[in-house]
Amino acid sequence: MVQQDIIDSLPAHLRPFVKKQEYGRYTPRDQAVWRFVMKHLTLQLADSAHPVYLDGLARTGIALDHIPSIEEMNECLAQLGWRAVVVDGFIPPAIFMEFQALKVLVIALDMRSVEHVFYTPAPDIVHESAGHAPFIVDIDYSEFLQRFGEVGMKAVATREDLEQYEAIRRLSILKECSSSSEQEIADAEAELERLANSEQPPSEAALLTRLHWWTVEYGLVGEPEDYRIFGAGILSSLGESRHCLNDKAVQKLPLTVDAVKTPYDITREQPQLFVTKSCKHLSQVLEEFAESMCFKRGGAASLRTAIAAASICTARYDSGMQVSGVFSEVLCDAVGNATYLRTTGPTQLAYGDSEIFGHGVAYHGEGFGSPIGHIKDFSRCLSEYTIDELAAHNIEIGKLARLEYLSGITVEGKLEQVFRQNQRNLILSFSDCTVRDLAGNVLFDPAWGNYDLAAGSAIESVYGGVADRTALQLYKPTPRTETLSTKQDEQLMACYALVDQLRNGESSEGPDAQEALNAALANYPEEWLLRAEMLDIASDSLRKRLYIELRELGDTHPSLRELTALAIDPEYPFAQSA
Repeated sequence: MVQQDIIDSLPAHLRPFVKKQEYGRYTPRDQAVWRFVMKHLTLQLADSAHPVYLDGLARTGIALDHIPSIEEMNECLAQLGWRAVVVDGFIPPAIFMEFQALKVLVIALDMRSVEHVFYTPAPDIVHESAGHAPFIVDIDYSEFLQRFGEVGMKAVATREDLEQYEAIRRLSILKECSSSSEQEIADAEAELERLANSEQPPSEAALLTRLHWWTVEYGLVGEPEDYRIFGAGILSSLGESRHCLNDKAVQKLPLTVDAVKTPYDITREQPQLFVTKSCKHLSQVLEEFAESMCFKRGGAASLRTAIAAASICTARYDSGMQVSGVFSEVLCDAVGNATYLRTTGPTQLAYGDSEIFGHGVAYHGEGFGSPIGHIKDFSRCLSEYTIDELAAHNIEIGKLARLEYLSGITVEGKLEQVFRQNQRNLILSFSDCTVRDLAGNVLFDPAWGNYDLAAGSAIESVYGGVADRTALQLYKPTPRTETLSTKQDEQLMACYALVDQLRNGESSEGPDAQEALNAALANYPEEWLLRAEMLDIASDSLRKRLYIELRELGDTHPSLRELTALAIDPEYPFAQSA
């Protein structure tokens, strides 16, 4: 499928997060990094990954010899009911989850640099495509992943969560960019550490992120004594995919919902991992956690969670009315039932996830408040009464009306309008209206303007974000950081391109080619990856020289020792672990 067709099919508020993959921007060295990583990953994972992995790579359009194009992937994913789009690095977690709920894989646009072959601090196309995509071919896993998106987009996130996302994104960009200064990175690390060390209890969104980490990203399947890898973070990391097999260094625990108690550190290898019995088991654990979330529980406790979060959340009445804003107050009766809610600042009223005309943030710019509960002498919820039935209770448009709630809250004023949809009352609008609680405290004064009352007897759900995401967009894409663009050495790129052409038989292997290869080695004496690429096409004499130079590079530069050893002997990691 064409990239633009996929983008056009998305909800309008998600489209700004999607970029276009300009395939020609991947350099010959980017392609070499892909080949090196994928060659050694598939060797390392042949026995340790779940059997679905290798089959899944091929069935989702991911080749080992070149970076996949988004068109290649979508042609294959369409057969599985999924789509893929490319994005620029980290996107807000709620947006990521919404894509997943729509069965859209988000693929990071960039390719990890040669300096970060073993581990990249920023999302890259290796992790997002070769890590996440292969298991989509398993129907149970595919359904689990989509359901995780549906649950995740409902999680209540705190203001601190949003700040932490911004800090992680900034740090990942700085670390991946070669032109970033040590001071810039240190400052960004300090800010992230400050946010991570908050004494506030983790939010729903933070706990769910932990569950995502220990399953989708770093999950194992089987038994603690006999397991296989399926987590994308392990599958896309040469270092982690080997380290996790060390049972002395990495504890293996059976997966339960208690995994959300375990925080993680993205900057180091994990000291423990969780093992699920099956994809069905993953879904069971997810649903067990979901049952504890505010979107399932509703009520006063969930409203208090939203108030503590200090972020925009949505409360849905049992009538279907939705109130989205920053919740600031909930009043309760003696047995804990919510009787009145209030927001501060811009608020949206919606029904069925669609903003009610005239009741967006422009109109409710300073907040919103409304009772919750049944009205005295009403046998059903206020929303369920017909206009004639309301009139029988002296509630008529154009006349003074008085509503007395069982909680003792009273609403008294001139009824100007009743907004109805799907044969139910949703909003009753009053002029010259006074609202008081049981103690006589004024909850709304006529001097504040007209009063809009949301009809509903209970709050059945509270969740993060807004009801109508097209009308009110909370998250804006972060502009691409200019420092990401590092100037390339064109002559070096030409050397990588020549090696690739020789591999594919597109160039002659005569004296001119040999001379060019020798010149490349002389001009770039520390380019280990170029030497690793040449091994695929080298004559016996050249291969001997390459081995010597790779060993010397490993001896001279300890940071390259493992990479050069791997280039010389693909069995190196297995010999080491043995």
